[in-house]
Amino acid sequence: MSGQGTVTGPTAGEAAGVTEGKTAGLTAADLPWLEELQGRTVVVKFGGNAMVDPALHRTFAQDVVELWHAGLRPVVVHGGGPQISAMLDRLDLEVRFEAGLRVTTPETMDVVRMVLTGQVQRDLVGALNAHGPFAVGMSGEDAHTMTAVRRPAWVDGRPVDIGLVGEVVAVEPGTVRTLLDQGRIPVVSPVARGEDGEVYNVNADLAASALAVALGAERLVVLTDVEGLYADWPHSTEVIDRLTAAELDALLPGLASGMLPKMEGCLRAVRGGVRRAHVLDGRVPHALLRGVFAEEGPGTTVVPDEKPGNGTEEDPR
Repeated sequence: MSGQGTVTGPTAGEAAGVTEGKTAGLTAADLPWLEELQGRTVVVKFGGNAMVDPALHRTFAQDVVELWHAGLRPVVVHGGGPQISAMLDRLDLEVRFEAGLRVTTPETMDVVRMVLTGQVQRDLVGALNAHGPFAVGMSGEDAHTMTAVRRPAWVDGRPVDIGLVGEVVAVEPGTVRTLLDQGRIPVVSPVARGEDGEVYNVNADLAASALAVALGAERLVVLTDVEGLYADWPHSTEVIDRLTAAELDALLPGLASGMLPKMEGCLRAVRGGVRRAHVLDGRVPHALLRGVFAEEGPGTTVVPDEKPGNGTEEDPR
């Protein structure tokens, strides 16, 4: 991790300027809650096709910087599955998955660590910093930000050893908060160290969720390669636009393995105090801005359960 000095945050006037045509065609009428989001943290999980499509990669970086200019405090947690698989193929190492999780041998872990922190993170930091001195890269290993324990995959109700794959069990967000207070945009690789001294490959969706809870984030945004959570996949492509934590909890057992960690991350986030979680189609340019700002955003939004007598505990949007 590196970076010096402080980047002064946007003034109220600069934040208001985001409503004057910068946010992918959104107007002031679309953004009545912009003041509500001032100074709030938004954790964004960046993954899927947008990571390998140069145009979408650039657009994503623009959107993240635009959130910063709008007065929000963005944090990016990135994946890197396609890049890891490509490097493993190049090195003639086995690529294998169980229950949607990559089987991670010590040799594979070396590649995971190298690709995530040495390639994917650096490319993303560079794209963000093309707009100014914003982004600072780090991993979950830095300053013990994330601590993980070894986790199995579950196949037909039985645990299967998948190697150095971890579950985040503790987050120390102090370093990330310091970077945010300095006006930076932290870019976090989902690699964590365990108390046993091992380094673990962590699912980026669940890492982003755990970090969002620890930071007390206002929003968690998960970018993926589908339009949202389908109501009756594979029989229909109708997207569920909004559901409560309890409704999502009931659906989890029947979800496909690729969608499961994303929705599980959203569930953990809203039950951990995050006010909203969104799953958005990262293949659509400016999906991030529309998901955060637009009144009728795309994709699927997960909100906390209603509390008796108090209504749903969420923002006024």
